Amino acid sequence: MPAFAYQGIDEHGQKVSGTVTATSRAGAVDRIRALGRQATEIIESSEESAVIADSKSRPSISAVELANLMRELATAIEAGLPLMQGLVTVRRQAANVRQEVVLDFLIERVESGRPLHEACKEYGGPFDDMVVGMIRAADASGKMHEVLHQLSDLLERSVEVRRELVGATIYPLIVMVIMAISVVIFVTVLLPKLMVPLQAQDVPLPWPTQVLLALADFVGAWWWLMIAGAVGGFFGWRAWTSVPANRRRVDGILLRIPLLGTLLRDIAVARFTRTLGTLCAAGIPILTSLGIVRDTLGNTVMMDAIDEVRERVTTGGSLATPLERCGHFPPLLVQIVNIGERSGRLEGMLLHAASAFDRQVNNSLKIFSKALPPAMLVVMACVAAFVLAAILLPLLEMQQAVAGGR
Repeated sequence: MPAFAYQGIDEHGQKVSGTVTATSRAGAVDRIRALGRQATEIIESSEESAVIADSKSRPSISAVELANLMRELATAIEAGLPLMQGLVTVRRQAANVRQEVVLDFLIERVESGRPLHEACKEYGGPFDDMVVGMIRAADASGKMHEVLHQLSDLLERSVEVRRELVGATIYPLIVMVIMAISVVIFVTVLLPKLMVPLQAQDVPLPWPTQVLLALADFVGAWWWLMIAGAVGGFFGWRAWTSVPANRRRVDGILLRIPLLGTLLRDIAVARFTRTLGTLCAAGIPILTSLGIVRDTLGNTVMMDAIDEVRERVTTGGSLATPLERCGHFPPLLVQIVNIGERSGRLEGMLLHAASAFDRQVNNSLKIFSKALPPAMLVVMACVAAFVLAAILLPLLEMQQAVAGGR
């Protein structure tokens, strides 16, 4: 079916653009009008090229927005509305233009006879493999509203954990930045002025003072090199960690750091448990579910462990045995999976266990957030002591020199 790229205005008079498929130009005009838009320019193109060109300009939405849209659609379908009418209803109460564009795309594709999961996959952006897989399972099982509610719960929990992690680290990071700026200003501006009288009297400066003065001279002369080095280091680090072997090495080190490694492992285990349970409850096969879950863990070491688990399950083994052998998952999870496989209630037991692991994540976050400020206080105290020594030691030496001269 031909595709037509168009530009026009919507019902609010704002400029819009998009692509529709229709059998003719007149049919394209009708489809555009059905979306509440008036076309000012229509260009026919091949469907493939239109999809590629349009996908580059499609806006994305956040995980929170996606969770809200899925929740609203699930509620509409649960109330008895057909899928198409549910999408239109959600579109009418879209919170912003980005949501309107996403929903318009889905409505246009579903109206042309495409399944919802295919429309989501074609759009890309916020619709990753997990979202598309669950919507595909919802289409196949006929439990659309139930699966969409489960998907919303999963997305909301993921956002909640991310917010908790950011909340636990943002204050210490702000304090660190303020402290670093204060030290730089003191060393480069104030300290050299304080040392002028001492240098004029040829008072020997102790090594802490010499270190800070040398640092001040270096920053004053080569500040541009430091900025260039920081920028180059940032992009160099990104390029270096983009290599799988290097990224795996970094992730392994992070997992071995006290407190932080425990927190990262707990987050990955909780995400694995809830996501796998949700996908299995939606009717997605275990191998497919493991492949989807793998990409949500955020740590290549844990991802490699899931690859090993998936390979063993492919050969006909149980899920619990390779989980235990890889050594990255707690014994409680292994036992729950073992019992769930034997009883045939794996998805239910995983979802039940996910709540316990979520509480463990909250406890780890509390421990991490309580341990981080004291650790930073020790660092700040060491820096302050070094700077104070750089100031007081030459003053004491000058005082001794004056007393000796008498």
